[in-house]
Amino acid sequence: MTGRLQDKVALISGGASGLGEAQAKLYAAEGARVTIGDIQHEKGAAVVAAIEAAGGAAQYVALDVTSAESWAKAVEATTSAYGKLTTLVNNAGIFHPGGIVDETLAGWERMIAINQTGVFLGMKTASDALLASGNAAIVNISSLYGLIGSPNAISYHASKAAVRLMGKAGALEFARRGIRVNTIFPGQIKTPILADITPEQDAAIKAAIPMGDTGDPIDIAYASLFLVSDEAKYVTGAEIWVDGGWYAGQ
Repeated sequence: MTGRLQDKVALISGGASGLGEAQAKLYAAEGARVTIGDIQHEKGAAVVAAIEAAGGAAQYVALDVTSAESWAKAVEATTSAYGKLTTLVNNAGIFHPGGIVDETLAGWERMIAINQTGVFLGMKTASDALLASGNAAIVNISSLYGLIGSPNAISYHASKAAVRLMGKAGALEFARRGIRVNTIFPGQIKTPILADITPEQDAAIKAAIPMGDTGDPIDIAYASLFLVSDEAKYVTGAEIWVDGGWYAGQ
């Protein structure tokens, strides 16, 4: 690795598995010190162990992204351990199917709490520490379903579409204050979240992907790496689709 994130300190929500795990490992390999925030304690500890075994620096903290108090503790744990916070990745998210007729109010509220409110709380709670660093970056993980519709995922579409505009709003708010905010829109990626996609959704999605296959978590991690590195010092408010060409056909 080339040390592209040397001297960076990152807090990654949902960092114990899937896209978050891939980002945490790549960030650490590129020189960042990483805090993995998650509710999957054993998996989080395993990711930390893997990073440390490879010579990197990482710690795990319990993080419920729907709780302002939990976010505050995660930020404090990061700055206490590493002296600062330069990088925030709002990666934690869930999916469950359900259209307008079938989705329940409880399902809607849970999806919004984790996927949307969690991003808001992350940006809000981490902002003071990020501003103090003088050269910070936020990456929010949305979804291609934040850009296009489907008939059976109303609350997921709503939450991920909100993340898109939250990223733009954050980019403008912090543009002259030392924080860049960008958004990644994954297409269908091989992660545990696919377990909640119906066979019909899976088939329809694969049929729509011009490159003909699903992506890997590392594909998202490399896009994220660029956005939080100083190579992207003039990039804010941007949107990167990592989707095998799916959105190009919409």
